[in-house]
Amino acid sequence: MLKSAALALLLASAAAAAVAQTSQAQTPLPAPTSLPRPLPPIPAPQDVAYPGTIGIQVDLTDLAHKVIRTRQTLPVRPGPLVLQYPKFLPGNHAGTGPIQLVSGLTVTGDGQRIEWVRDTVDPYAFHLDVPASVQTLEVAFEWLTQPSNAVWRVVMTDEIVNLQWEKALLYPAGYNHSRITFAPSVVLPEGWNYGVALDTVSREGGVATFAPISLEHLVDSPMFAGEHYRRVEIDPDGEAVHLNLVGDTSASIRITPQWRAKYEALVQQADRLFGARHFDRYEFLLGLSSELGGIGLEHHRSSENTASPSFFSSSSPSFGSRGLLPHEYVHSWNGKFRRPSDELVPNFNVPTQNTLMWVYEGQTEYWGDVLTARSGLGTLEEAVVNLAEIAGFYDQQPGRQWRALQDTTNHNLLGYRTSNPWSSWMRGTGDYYREAALIWLDADTLIRAATNERKSLDDFARAFYGVEDGVWEARPYTFEDVVEHLNAVHPHDWATFLRTRLDAVGPAARAPLDGLERAGWRLTWVDELTPLEKRMMGGWANDFQYSLGFTLGSGNRIANVRWGSPAFEAGLGHGWELVAVGDRTASAEALRAAVTAAKDGGEPIRLVIKRDDAFRTVGFDYRGGLRYPRLVRIEGTRDRLADIFAPRRR
Repeated sequence: MLKSAALALLLASAAAAAVAQTSQAQTPLPAPTSLPRPLPPIPAPQDVAYPGTIGIQVDLTDLAHKVIRTRQTLPVRPGPLVLQYPKFLPGNHAGTGPIQLVSGLTVTGDGQRIEWVRDTVDPYAFHLDVPASVQTLEVAFEWLTQPSNAVWRVVMTDEIVNLQWEKALLYPAGYNHSRITFAPSVVLPEGWNYGVALDTVSREGGVATFAPISLEHLVDSPMFAGEHYRRVEIDPDGEAVHLNLVGDTSASIRITPQWRAKYEALVQQADRLFGARHFDRYEFLLGLSSELGGIGLEHHRSSENTASPSFFSSSSPSFGSRGLLPHEYVHSWNGKFRRPSDELVPNFNVPTQNTLMWVYEGQTEYWGDVLTARSGLGTLEEAVVNLAEIAGFYDQQPGRQWRALQDTTNHNLLGYRTSNPWSSWMRGTGDYYREAALIWLDADTLIRAATNERKSLDDFARAFYGVEDGVWEARPYTFEDVVEHLNAVHPHDWATFLRTRLDAVGPAARAPLDGLERAGWRLTWVDELTPLEKRMMGGWANDFQYSLGFTLGSGNRIANVRWGSPAFEAGLGHGWELVAVGDRTASAEALRAAVTAAKDGGEPIRLVIKRDDAFRTVGFDYRGGLRYPRLVRIEGTRDRLADIFAPRRR
């Protein structure tokens, strides 16, 4: 039921206009229980305006059942109509719309129920026939959000709701999403507040009504709403950038002046890097929660982020959690304003392609880490340790023997973030983030060295992303565009430079580590870590992936067995449990001691392992000792990492 008289008038007004539908024979559809003939084709999106405005009200108040309820009003004309549920969701780079969680779909017109038929080829499409007398459809359904993160991410707790509009709406087929206008509103639990990049028109009790907006930008404007909410200004040069904090408790959203200053520095350093803003305002949405499902998702004028409830009170939150907001903020420029051409699709049911993910995500990963250091959210020393972890992982990755980095950009399309017990061999989404970041470090240091430090990848960022200040409509780019802009900064055979690194495959293929050495650093391996390295490499005590070839999980479970490692060759895999190390009860400490003793000339390592009711004793004549990655300075060279991570003064 509508909670606001003003909203009811708005929706009624929106419903008054008639809609021109794609011309087709207006033959009545078959009954839902019988399909004697094929359904008509789903109209392809056209660059024409959908006449009238679609009203949508989303009710977030059923916290007990964790159910989100949607009511829409659509101005229509008689005849065939196809309604679509968004499938290819921005930022997911795959067809991940949770159609499985849509229930209770009912359509009415003039008070009469209108039956729908789901498309038998595309289950995200619903066919119906609008009767001659009907000018407005009422559409209602539930989004059955899930109570745990076991299968679907939790978006609704007793204190917080993360509303993602694309999961709570249907839209008419046949139109570009930029040409369909929605008039959105939400019904909030009593006493709640919210952060969102939409413009609030009115707030009457629990109902917030927003200015009409295109479907494209509505989906790009999620909401974090909560019982505990705080909005913090972090724009040092205006009032356009904010932190919107929601938390499990009021204590979790208390931000200190020191933290606020770091986020102000982030905004300032991004301005100095790119030289332009492509938003009218930007809203960081940050959930400080142990119950809300974890997320880091980019949008043009906002981003969805989560962290621990103790994030602001902790003495040392993880480097990754501190780098999350810088990464997502960079996406406003790279991925949203400048967008790969094969990601810029006409609506949310046209398949996306991901060929330039190594720019979209890889260069964003690079700039995110750079801005983390330049803003003071991280230190230079932490940035170096982070690079050591990345370099070590890819230096030892066997998967490049069969799969090129370029092919990993298809990974989400093969099955969105499916489980992978052999990640070192299969490769995956992390590669076009982290390995690609090494390629961009390589490019940055090449430019710096070739121009005697006069130019850098910063110049590329300003020329490629820092154009058309104030414009926030997407501008597509291609591989050729990237090469052209790199050449404008420093002439080089950039096409070959990139393709060699992206397409390298086979036994001779190596990780792209040239940029580190050009920066004055070299990857090495050590058997003891500094206190900073231990803090940064949080799982170091259980990490044997570069020695025996696995990590030791909770309950002494063997996990992450590296393909081709001593553990792999000994027949270890997912599901085995470490029972004993020699004559000692199994523990990470005992295993570290055994690996160290074997290096110093002791007996071969002997492990007792168990899976189900089967026991095995496995021997390792491994003498390499514990191995952890570290970057060390190359004497007599310029420290270009210090240059790259230093804050910009202008």
